[in-house]
Amino acid sequence: MLFAFVYWQTAAFLQDELSQVLRHEVRYAASDPSKVGARIETWVSEDLHSVHFAGLFSPDGRKLAGNLDARPQALPLDGEVHRIGTQVAIAGRRLHEDLWSAGIALSDGSIVVVAHDTDEIDRAQATVIRALGLALGPTLAFSILGGVLLAGRAKRRLASTEAAVARVMHGDLRQRLPVGTAGDEFDRLAQNVNGMLDEIERLVEEVRGVGDAVAHDLRTPLTRLRLRLERGREQARDIDELREAVDQGLVWIDQTLEMVTAVLRIGEIEHGRRCAAFGPVDLGVVVSEAAELFEPLAEEKGIVLALDVEGTMPVIEGDCSLIFEAVSNLLDNAIKFTPMNGQVRVGLGRRGDLSVVSVEDTGPGIPTAEREQVFRRFYRAERARQTQGNGLGLGLVAAIAKLHGFSLAVTEGSGGGCRMEILCPATHPR
Repeated sequence: MLFAFVYWQTAAFLQDELSQVLRHEVRYAASDPSKVGARIETWVSEDLHSVHFAGLFSPDGRKLAGNLDARPQALPLDGEVHRIGTQVAIAGRRLHEDLWSAGIALSDGSIVVVAHDTDEIDRAQATVIRALGLALGPTLAFSILGGVLLAGRAKRRLASTEAAVARVMHGDLRQRLPVGTAGDEFDRLAQNVNGMLDEIERLVEEVRGVGDAVAHDLRTPLTRLRLRLERGREQARDIDELREAVDQGLVWIDQTLEMVTAVLRIGEIEHGRRCAAFGPVDLGVVVSEAAELFEPLAEEKGIVLALDVEGTMPVIEGDCSLIFEAVSNLLDNAIKFTPMNGQVRVGLGRRGDLSVVSVEDTGPGIPTAEREQVFRRFYRAERARQTQGNGLGLGLVAAIAKLHGFSLAVTEGSGGGCRMEILCPATHPR
Protein backbone atom coordinates (compact mmCIF):
# COMPACT_ATOMS: atom_id res chain seq x y z
CA MET A 1 0.00 0.00 0.00
CA LEU A 2 2.86 2.37 0.78
CA PHE A 3 4.57 1.63 -2.55
CA ALA A 4 1.27 2.07 -4.41
CA PHE A 5 0.84 5.45 -2.74
CA VAL A 6 4.38 6.46 -3.77
CA TYR A 7 3.74 5.39 -7.38
CA TRP A 8 0.41 7.24 -7.49
CA GLN A 9 1.94 10.44 -6.13
CA THR A 10 4.92 10.26 -8.52
CA ALA A 11 2.78 9.68 -11.61
CA ALA A 12 0.34 12.40 -10.61
CA PHE A 13 3.22 14.84 -10.05
CA LEU A 14 4.69 14.22 -13.52
CA GLN A 15 1.31 14.60 -15.17
CA ASP A 16 0.59 17.82 -13.29
CA GLU A 17 3.95 19.26 -14.31
CA LEU A 18 3.37 18.44 -17.99
CA SER A 19 -0.20 19.78 -17.87
CA GLN A 20 1.02 23.08 -16.43
CA VAL A 21 3.55 23.43 -19.27
CA LEU A 22 0.99 22.62 -22.00
CA ARG A 23 -1.63 25.01 -20.57
CA HIS A 24 0.98 27.77 -20.46
CA GLU A 25 2.17 27.11 -24.03
CA VAL A 26 -1.28 27.02 -25.63
CA ARG A 27 -2.27 30.27 -23.93
CA TYR A 28 1.03 31.87 -24.88
CA ALA A 29 0.56 30.87 -28.54
CA ALA A 30 -3.01 32.18 -28.60
CA SER A 31 -2.08 35.47 -26.93
CA ASP A 32 -0.92 37.00 -30.29
CA PRO A 33 -2.83 35.57 -33.31
CA SER A 34 -0.43 37.26 -35.77
CA LYS A 35 2.56 35.29 -34.40
CA VAL A 36 0.95 31.91 -33.78
CA GLY A 37 2.34 30.26 -36.90
CA ALA A 38 5.88 31.55 -36.30
CA ARG A 39 5.88 30.40 -32.71
CA ILE A 40 4.65 26.94 -33.62
CA GLU A 41 7.30 26.52 -36.31
CA THR A 42 9.99 27.64 -33.84
CA TRP A 43 8.85 25.06 -31.23
CA VAL A 44 8.78 22.27 -33.81
CA SER A 45 12.20 23.14 -35.24
CA GLU A 46 13.80 23.23 -31.79
CA ASP A 47 12.35 19.85 -30.78
CA LEU A 48 15.27 17.54 -31.55
CA HIS A 49 13.70 14.48 -29.90
CA SER A 50 10.33 14.74 -31.64
CA VAL A 51 8.34 14.77 -28.39
CA HIS A 52 6.77 18.19 -28.78
CA PHE A 53 3.92 18.74 -31.24
CA ALA A 54 1.88 21.73 -32.26
CA GLY A 55 -0.47 22.79 -35.02
CA LEU A 56 -2.43 25.76 -36.31
CA PHE A 57 -5.63 24.91 -38.16
CA SER A 58 -8.10 27.00 -40.13
CA PRO A 59 -11.78 27.06 -39.12
CA ASP A 60 -12.51 24.38 -41.76
CA GLY A 61 -9.79 22.11 -40.26
CA ARG A 62 -7.04 22.73 -42.84
CA LYS A 63 -3.49 22.57 -41.48
CA LEU A 64 -1.71 25.94 -41.54
CA ALA A 65 1.47 25.21 -39.50
CA GLY A 66 3.10 22.64 -37.26
CA ASN A 67 3.77 18.92 -37.28
CA LEU A 68 0.24 17.77 -36.51
CA ASP A 69 -1.46 16.50 -39.68
CA ALA A 70 -4.98 17.15 -38.46
CA ARG A 71 -6.76 18.68 -35.54
CA PRO A 72 -7.81 15.96 -33.05
CA GLN A 73 -11.58 15.96 -33.40
CA ALA A 74 -12.11 14.57 -29.90
CA LEU A 75 -10.06 17.32 -28.24
CA PRO A 76 -12.20 19.93 -26.41
CA LEU A 77 -11.13 23.49 -27.15
CA ASP A 78 -11.14 24.56 -23.49
CA GLY A 79 -7.42 25.10 -22.98
CA GLU A 80 -7.21 22.09 -20.66
CA VAL A 81 -4.99 19.03 -21.13
CA HIS A 82 -6.44 15.73 -22.37
CA ARG A 83 -4.90 12.46 -23.55
CA ILE A 84 -5.91 12.07 -27.24
CA GLY A 85 -4.78 9.69 -30.00
CA THR A 86 -3.95 11.38 -33.35
CA GLN A 87 -1.74 11.27 -36.46
CA VAL A 88 1.64 13.03 -36.27
CA ALA A 89 4.58 13.51 -38.62
CA ILE A 90 7.88 12.21 -37.18
CA ALA A 91 11.03 11.97 -39.35
CA GLY A 92 8.96 12.05 -42.52
CA ARG A 93 6.62 9.31 -41.39
CA ARG A 94 3.01 9.43 -40.36
CA LEU A 95 2.42 7.73 -37.00
CA HIS A 96 -0.52 7.33 -34.68
CA GLU A 97 0.46 8.51 -31.20
CA ASP A 98 -1.22 9.06 -27.85
CA LEU A 99 -0.55 12.67 -26.93
CA TRP A 100 -1.23 14.93 -23.99
CA SER A 101 -2.95 17.74 -25.87
CA ALA A 102 -4.49 21.13 -25.21
CA GLY A 103 -6.47 23.16 -27.76
CA ILE A 104 -7.93 26.62 -27.90
CA ALA A 105 -9.87 28.63 -30.55
CA LEU A 106 -8.67 32.06 -31.66
CA SER A 107 -10.84 35.08 -32.32
CA ASP A 108 -10.68 34.56 -36.12
CA GLY A 109 -11.94 30.98 -35.81
CA SER A 110 -8.58 29.28 -36.25
CA ILE A 111 -7.51 26.64 -33.74
CA VAL A 112 -4.22 26.18 -31.92
CA VAL A 113 -3.26 22.74 -30.60
CA VAL A 114 -0.18 22.04 -28.43
CA ALA A 115 0.72 18.45 -27.54
CA HIS A 116 3.41 16.32 -25.96
CA ASP A 117 3.92 12.58 -26.30
CA THR A 118 3.41 10.25 -23.31
CA ASP A 119 6.70 8.40 -23.64
CA GLU A 120 8.51 10.45 -20.99
CA ILE A 121 5.77 9.95 -18.42
CA ASP A 122 5.44 6.27 -19.33
CA ARG A 123 9.20 5.78 -18.93
CA ALA A 124 9.16 7.59 -15.56
CA GLN A 125 6.26 5.46 -14.39
CA ALA A 126 7.97 2.29 -15.54
CA THR A 127 11.16 3.35 -13.73
CA VAL A 128 9.24 4.00 -10.51
CA ILE A 129 7.45 0.66 -10.80
CA ARG A 130 10.74 -1.14 -11.41
CA ALA A 131 12.43 0.60 -8.47
CA LEU A 132 9.54 -0.11 -6.16
CA GLY A 133 9.38 -3.70 -7.35
CA LEU A 134 13.10 -4.19 -6.66
CA ALA A 135 12.70 -2.58 -3.22
CA LEU A 136 9.64 -4.64 -2.35
CA GLY A 137 11.57 -7.86 -1.83
CA PRO A 138 14.17 -6.51 0.65
CA THR A 139 11.49 -4.46 2.37
CA LEU A 140 9.29 -7.50 2.91
CA ALA A 141 12.30 -9.55 4.01
CA PHE A 142 13.42 -6.98 6.57
CA SER A 143 9.84 -6.43 7.72
CA ILE A 144 9.32 -10.15 8.26
CA LEU A 145 12.69 -10.44 10.02
CA GLY A 146 11.88 -7.50 12.27
CA GLY A 147 8.44 -8.91 13.01
CA VAL A 148 9.92 -12.31 13.88
CA LEU A 149 12.53 -10.73 16.17
CA LEU A 150 9.98 -8.51 17.92
CA ALA A 151 7.49 -11.35 18.22
CA GLY A 152 10.20 -13.63 19.61
CA ARG A 153 11.23 -11.01 22.15
CA ALA A 154 7.64 -10.45 23.22
CA LYS A 155 7.06 -14.21 23.37
CA ARG A 156 10.08 -14.72 25.63
CA ARG A 157 8.92 -11.96 27.95
CA LEU A 158 5.41 -13.38 28.00
CA ALA A 159 6.79 -16.85 28.71
CA SER A 160 8.73 -15.60 31.74
CA THR A 161 5.67 -13.65 32.87
CA GLU A 162 3.44 -16.71 32.48
CA ALA A 163 5.90 -18.80 34.48
CA ALA A 164 5.91 -16.25 37.31
CA VAL A 165 2.11 -15.99 37.25
CA ALA A 166 1.82 -19.78 37.34
CA ARG A 167 3.99 -19.91 40.48
CA VAL A 168 1.82 -17.22 42.05
CA MET A 169 -1.29 -19.23 41.17
CA HIS A 170 0.24 -22.21 42.97
CA GLY A 171 0.54 -20.18 46.15
CA ASP A 172 4.02 -18.64 45.95
CA LEU A 173 3.06 -15.05 46.70
CA ARG A 174 6.70 -14.06 47.02
CA GLN A 175 7.13 -14.49 43.27
CA ARG A 176 7.34 -11.31 41.17
CA LEU A 177 7.14 -10.62 37.45
CA PRO A 178 10.43 -9.83 35.69
CA VAL A 179 10.95 -6.11 35.01
CA GLY A 180 13.37 -5.02 32.28
CA THR A 181 15.32 -1.82 31.92
CA ALA A 182 13.55 -0.48 28.80
CA GLY A 183 10.69 1.11 30.72
CA ASP A 184 8.18 0.13 28.02
CA GLU A 185 4.58 -0.99 28.38
CA PHE A 186 5.59 -4.50 29.50
CA ASP A 187 7.83 -3.10 32.24
CA ARG A 188 5.17 -0.69 33.48
CA LEU A 189 2.58 -3.45 33.49
CA ALA A 190 4.96 -5.76 35.36
CA GLN A 191 5.67 -3.03 37.94
CA ASN A 192 1.95 -2.48 38.49
CA VAL A 193 1.32 -6.21 38.84
CA ASN A 194 4.26 -6.52 41.26
CA GLY A 195 2.80 -3.70 43.33
CA MET A 196 -0.50 -5.54 43.38
CA LEU A 197 1.26 -8.76 44.43
CA ASP A 198 3.04 -6.86 47.23
CA GLU A 199 -0.30 -5.66 48.53
CA ILE A 200 -1.87 -9.12 48.17
CA GLU A 201 1.03 -10.72 50.03
CA ARG A 202 0.77 -8.11 52.77
CA LEU A 203 -2.98 -8.63 53.11
CA VAL A 204 -2.65 -12.43 53.13
CA GLU A 205 0.04 -12.27 55.80
CA GLU A 206 -2.08 -9.85 57.76
CA VAL A 207 -5.14 -12.10 57.49
CA ARG A 208 -3.03 -15.09 58.52
CA GLY A 209 -1.62 -13.17 61.46
CA VAL A 210 -5.04 -11.81 62.42
CA GLY A 211 -6.51 -15.30 62.33
CA ASP A 212 -3.79 -16.63 64.62
CA ALA A 213 -4.09 -13.63 66.93
CA VAL A 214 -7.89 -13.87 67.11
CA ALA A 215 -7.69 -17.58 67.88
CA HIS A 216 -5.07 -16.96 70.56
CA ASP A 217 -6.82 -14.00 72.15
CA LEU A 218 -10.25 -15.64 72.09
CA ARG A 219 -9.02 -18.91 73.52
CA THR A 220 -7.96 -17.36 76.84
CA PRO A 221 -11.23 -15.57 77.75
CA LEU A 222 -13.33 -18.48 76.46
CA THR A 223 -11.31 -20.98 78.46
CA ARG A 224 -11.58 -18.81 81.57
CA LEU A 225 -15.30 -18.42 80.93
CA ARG A 226 -15.81 -22.14 80.64
CA LEU A 227 -13.85 -22.86 83.81
CA ARG A 228 -15.66 -20.12 85.70
CA LEU A 229 -19.07 -21.39 84.66
CA GLU A 230 -18.10 -24.96 85.41
CA ARG A 231 -16.77 -23.98 88.83
CA GLY A 232 -19.84 -21.91 89.55
CA ARG A 233 -22.15 -24.77 88.63
CA GLU A 234 -20.27 -27.25 90.82
CA GLN A 235 -19.27 -25.07 93.76
CA ALA A 236 -21.97 -22.38 94.09
CA ARG A 237 -23.68 -22.81 97.44
CA ASP A 238 -26.40 -20.26 96.89
CA ILE A 239 -27.94 -18.05 94.25
CA ASP A 240 -25.59 -15.12 95.03
CA GLU A 241 -22.46 -17.14 94.32
CA LEU A 242 -24.02 -18.42 91.11
CA ARG A 243 -24.87 -14.87 90.04
CA GLU A 244 -21.31 -13.79 90.82
CA ALA A 245 -19.99 -16.55 88.54
CA VAL A 246 -22.41 -15.52 85.79
CA ASP A 247 -21.47 -11.83 86.15
CA GLN A 248 -17.78 -12.67 85.83
CA GLY A 249 -18.57 -14.74 82.76
CA LEU A 250 -20.50 -11.83 81.23
CA VAL A 251 -17.47 -9.59 81.72
CA TRP A 252 -15.29 -11.98 79.76
CA ILE A 253 -17.99 -12.34 77.09
CA ASP A 254 -18.11 -8.54 76.78
CA GLN A 255 -14.32 -8.47 76.32
CA THR A 256 -14.63 -11.04 73.55
CA LEU A 257 -17.44 -9.12 71.86
CA GLU A 258 -15.42 -5.90 72.08
CA MET A 259 -12.56 -7.64 70.27
CA VAL A 260 -14.84 -8.98 67.51
CA THR A 261 -16.53 -5.58 67.16
CA ALA A 262 -13.17 -3.86 66.87
CA VAL A 263 -12.03 -6.27 64.14
CA LEU A 264 -15.27 -5.74 62.20
CA ARG A 265 -14.98 -1.98 62.60
CA ILE A 266 -11.42 -1.96 61.28
CA GLY A 267 -12.54 -4.01 58.28
CA GLU A 268 -15.43 -1.63 57.63
CA ILE A 269 -13.12 1.39 57.74
CA GLU A 270 -10.44 -0.25 55.56
CA HIS A 271 -13.01 -1.00 52.87
CA GLY A 272 -13.91 2.70 52.67
CA ARG A 273 -17.54 2.32 53.70
CA ARG A 274 -17.46 5.50 55.78
CA CYS A 275 -16.56 7.96 52.99
CA ALA A 276 -20.18 9.11 52.72
CA ALA A 277 -19.86 10.92 56.08
CA PHE A 278 -16.93 13.07 54.94
CA GLY A 279 -17.19 16.80 55.51
CA PRO A 280 -15.26 19.80 56.91
CA VAL A 281 -13.48 18.97 60.18
CA ASP A 282 -11.98 21.46 62.62
CA LEU A 283 -9.00 19.61 64.09
CA GLY A 284 -8.69 22.11 66.95
CA VAL A 285 -12.17 21.23 68.19
CA VAL A 286 -11.57 17.49 67.78
CA VAL A 287 -8.29 17.55 69.73
CA SER A 288 -9.74 19.75 72.50
CA GLU A 289 -12.80 17.51 72.96
CA ALA A 290 -10.65 14.37 73.07
CA ALA A 291 -8.37 15.89 75.71
CA GLU A 292 -11.41 16.97 77.75
CA LEU A 293 -12.86 13.45 77.54
CA PHE A 294 -9.70 11.78 78.92
CA GLU A 295 -8.84 14.40 81.52
CA PRO A 296 -10.75 12.61 84.37
CA LEU A 297 -8.97 9.32 83.56
CA ALA A 298 -5.60 11.04 83.60
CA GLU A 299 -6.36 12.70 86.93
CA GLU A 300 -7.38 9.35 88.37
CA LYS A 301 -3.92 7.96 87.55
CA GLY A 302 -2.15 11.12 88.72
CA ILE A 303 -1.08 12.00 85.16
CA VAL A 304 -0.85 15.57 83.94
CA LEU A 305 -2.73 15.91 80.62
CA ALA A 306 -1.56 19.03 78.76
CA LEU A 307 -3.15 20.51 75.63
CA ASP A 308 -1.14 22.59 73.15
CA VAL A 309 -2.95 23.96 70.07
CA GLU A 310 -1.03 26.44 67.89
CA GLY A 311 -3.50 29.11 66.83
CA THR A 312 -6.05 28.53 64.09
CA MET A 313 -5.66 25.38 62.01
CA PRO A 314 -7.03 24.96 58.46
CA VAL A 315 -10.22 22.96 58.14
CA ILE A 316 -9.65 19.52 56.59
CA GLU A 317 -12.07 17.12 54.96
CA GLY A 318 -12.90 13.85 56.68
CA ASP A 319 -15.19 11.97 59.04
CA CYS A 320 -15.24 13.93 62.30
CA SER A 321 -16.26 10.97 64.47
CA LEU A 322 -13.54 8.72 63.05
CA ILE A 323 -10.82 11.34 63.50
CA PHE A 324 -12.04 11.87 67.08
CA GLU A 325 -11.85 8.11 67.61
CA ALA A 326 -8.29 7.98 66.29
CA VAL A 327 -7.11 10.78 68.60
CA SER A 328 -8.97 9.14 71.51
CA ASN A 329 -7.22 5.82 70.89
CA LEU A 330 -3.83 7.54 70.91
CA LEU A 331 -4.68 9.28 74.18
CA ASP A 332 -6.02 6.10 75.76
CA ASN A 333 -2.86 4.25 74.71
CA ALA A 334 -0.60 6.99 76.10
CA ILE A 335 -2.42 7.19 79.45
CA LYS A 336 -2.45 3.40 79.75
CA PHE A 337 1.35 3.11 79.47
CA THR A 338 2.33 6.27 81.34
CA PRO A 339 3.19 5.61 84.99
CA MET A 340 1.69 7.61 87.86
CA ASN A 341 2.86 11.21 88.17
CA GLY A 342 3.80 11.13 84.51
CA GLN A 343 2.75 13.50 81.77
CA VAL A 344 0.82 13.19 78.51
CA ARG A 345 0.80 16.06 76.03
CA VAL A 346 -1.60 16.28 73.12
CA GLY A 347 -0.79 18.95 70.56
CA LEU A 348 -1.88 20.36 67.21
CA GLY A 349 0.52 22.32 65.04
CA ARG A 350 1.71 22.99 61.48
CA ARG A 351 4.56 21.43 59.53
CA GLY A 352 4.72 22.91 56.07
CA ASP A 353 1.38 22.22 54.38
CA LEU A 354 0.46 19.58 56.95
CA SER A 355 -1.53 19.78 60.15
CA VAL A 356 0.13 17.58 62.79
CA VAL A 357 -1.80 15.98 65.65
CA SER A 358 0.69 14.68 68.24
CA VAL A 359 0.32 12.65 71.44
CA GLU A 360 3.46 12.43 73.60
CA ASP A 361 3.92 10.59 76.89
CA THR A 362 6.61 9.90 79.48
CA GLY A 363 6.07 6.15 79.49
CA PRO A 364 8.53 3.37 78.62
CA GLY A 365 8.48 4.24 74.90
CA ILE A 366 8.59 1.91 71.89
CA PRO A 367 11.83 0.32 70.64
CA THR A 368 12.88 1.47 67.17
CA ALA A 369 12.57 -2.04 65.73
CA GLU A 370 8.91 -2.26 66.76
CA ARG A 371 7.70 1.18 65.65
CA GLU A 372 6.59 -0.05 62.22
CA GLN A 373 4.72 -3.00 63.71
CA VAL A 374 2.69 -1.36 66.47
CA PHE A 375 -0.06 -0.38 64.00
CA ARG A 376 -0.64 -3.99 62.96
CA ARG A 377 -3.75 -5.61 64.34
CA PHE A 378 -3.23 -7.69 67.50
CA TYR A 379 0.43 -6.77 67.70
CA ARG A 380 1.56 -6.23 71.30
CA ALA A 381 5.09 -5.53 72.44
CA GLU A 382 6.56 -7.67 75.20
CA ARG A 383 6.28 -4.93 77.83
CA ALA A 384 2.62 -4.37 76.85
CA ARG A 385 1.45 -7.94 77.33
CA GLN A 386 0.88 -7.43 81.06
CA THR A 387 -1.57 -4.56 80.46
CA GLN A 388 -5.22 -4.83 79.55
CA GLY A 389 -5.98 -4.73 75.85
CA ASN A 390 -6.04 -6.77 72.67
CA GLY A 391 -3.73 -4.85 70.32
CA LEU A 392 -6.50 -3.37 68.16
CA GLY A 393 -6.44 0.28 69.24
CA LEU A 394 -3.50 1.37 67.10
CA GLY A 395 -4.72 -0.88 64.28
CA LEU A 396 -7.94 1.12 64.28
CA VAL A 397 -5.90 4.35 64.19
CA ALA A 398 -3.98 3.04 61.15
CA ALA A 399 -7.21 2.12 59.35
CA ILE A 400 -8.71 5.57 59.97
CA ALA A 401 -5.50 7.27 58.79
CA LYS A 402 -5.42 5.19 55.60
CA LEU A 403 -9.06 6.01 54.86
CA HIS A 404 -8.34 9.74 55.15
CA GLY A 405 -4.97 9.70 53.37
CA PHE A 406 -3.14 10.65 56.60
CA SER A 407 0.38 9.51 57.54
CA LEU A 408 1.45 8.10 60.91
CA ALA A 409 4.82 8.57 62.58
CA VAL A 410 6.29 7.15 65.80
CA THR A 411 9.33 8.80 67.38
CA GLU A 412 10.90 9.10 70.78
CA GLY A 413 9.34 11.69 73.08
CA SER A 414 11.25 14.60 74.53
CA GLY A 415 10.79 13.09 78.01
CA GLY A 416 12.05 9.67 77.00
CA GLY A 417 8.64 8.19 76.24
CA CYS A 418 6.83 7.85 72.93
CA ARG A 419 5.53 10.46 70.51
CA MET A 420 2.89 9.51 67.93
CA GLU A 421 1.87 11.86 65.14
CA ILE A 422 -0.97 12.01 62.63
CA LEU A 423 0.08 14.05 59.59
CA CYS A 424 -3.04 15.49 57.93
CA PRO A 425 -2.94 17.11 54.46
CA ALA A 426 -5.13 20.14 53.87
CA THR A 427 -7.58 18.21 51.68
CA HIS A 428 -8.67 14.61 51.43
CA PRO A 429 -7.34 12.84 48.26
CA ARG A 430 -10.59 11.39 46.97
